[in-house]
Amino acid sequence: MSQQEKQNPIFLVIPGLVSLVFALVAGLIRLPWELPFGNNFALLHGPLMVSGFLGTVIAAERASALGRVWAWLAVAANGSGALVMLAGSTSPIAQQFFLQAGASLFVLGGIGLVGIFAAILRREPTFFNAIMGLGAVAYLFGNLMLLAGQSIPSAVPFWSVFLVSTIAGERLELNRFLRPRRGTGAVFGLAVVLLAAGGVISVFDRPVADRVMGFSFFVLGAWLIMNDIARRTVRMSGVTRYTAICLLSGYVWLVVSGLSLLTNPGELAGLRYDLILHTLYVGFVLTMIFGHAPIIVPALTGRAVDYRGHFYLPLILLHTSLLLRAGGDHFLLLTARRWGGLLNEVALLLFLGVMVAAVRRGNRESAA
Repeated sequence: MSQQEKQNPIFLVIPGLVSLVFALVAGLIRLPWELPFGNNFALLHGPLMVSGFLGTVIAAERASALGRVWAWLAVAANGSGALVMLAGSTSPIAQQFFLQAGASLFVLGGIGLVGIFAAILRREPTFFNAIMGLGAVAYLFGNLMLLAGQSIPSAVPFWSVFLVSTIAGERLELNRFLRPRRGTGAVFGLAVVLLAAGGVISVFDRPVADRVMGFSFFVLGAWLIMNDIARRTVRMSGVTRYTAICLLSGYVWLVVSGLSLLTNPGELAGLRYDLILHTLYVGFVLTMIFGHAPIIVPALTGRAVDYRGHFYLPLILLHTSLLLRAGGDHFLLLTARRWGGLLNEVALLLFLGVMVAAVRRGNRESAA
C-alpha cells in the first residue's frame, strides 16, 4: 500500500461509484429503455449523478489537496446520501422520506465542501480558489432546494454553477503561469458573476435565469477555447495532447450548451431540456473528467496510470454518441436520442475500463 493510500481514505469514494452505476441505470430508463429493474429510482438520476457521484469525487479531490482528515467527512456524507436515497427506492411509500434523508446528507456534504474551500482560501486566497469556493456554495444551495422539497429541476441551476465554477476555477489555476491577453481577465470575471447571478435568479424567474446562465456558458466556453494552455499543449504528444483534446472539445460543448439555454429558456422537461442538460453534463463535465483522470487518479491514490493511445476510443465514442443524442433532441428524433444516450453510457463504462487497465499496467511497471 502506498503512502498516499494510507493518508487518503479512498474507500470513501466507493459509495460514489455505486451511485454512478445506479445513476446510469436510471438514465437508461428515462431515455426510455425498458429494464426489468430500477423503475423506482429512475427519478433519482440527477441527484445520484451530481451529488452522489460528482459531489463525492470532487470533494475527495479537494480533501486530498487540503490534507486534513476532517475534510473527508464531506466525501462520506455525499456518498452516504446516495446510498440512503437508493435504500428508499424499493418502497414507494418510504421513498419521499429517504429522499429527504439523502438530501440532508448531501447538504452536510455541501457544508463540508464549503468548509474545505474556506480552509483552502485561508491558506491561499486566490481568485481561482474563490471561484471554486463559489461552486461549493452553489452545490450546498442546490441540495438545500432538494431538502426543502423543491423539484429536482429547481436544483439543476445551482448544480450547474457548482460544476462549471469548479472546472473553470481549476483551469484558471492550471493556467495561472500564463499571461492572459489584456482585458480577458475582466471578461472571465464578468462571466463568473453572471453564472452565479443566474443561479440566484432561477429561484424567482427561470427563463431569465436560463438566458443569463446561457450567456455565461457561452462566454466561459469561448474564453477557455481562446486562452487555455491546451491551445499550446495540443501540439505535443502522448497524454499531454490527449488531455488538451479533451479540454478543447469539452469547451465546445459548453458553448453549445450555452446556445441551447439561450434559445430554449425556461424548459424543465422534454427533448430540448435533455439537449441543454446533456451537452453540459455529458459533453462538458464528463469530457473534463476524461481529460483530468490521468492526473487526478495518481494524485488521489498514489498509483501510476500507464497512458496508451486507446484512451481516445471512449472519448471518440462519447462525442459521436452525444452528437447523435443532441441531434435527436433538436430534431425530435426519439430513436436517435435513445441510442445516443445508451452509447453515452457505453463510452463512460469503456473509459472506466480503460482507466482500470491503465492503473494495473502502471502498478506492474512500478513494481518491475
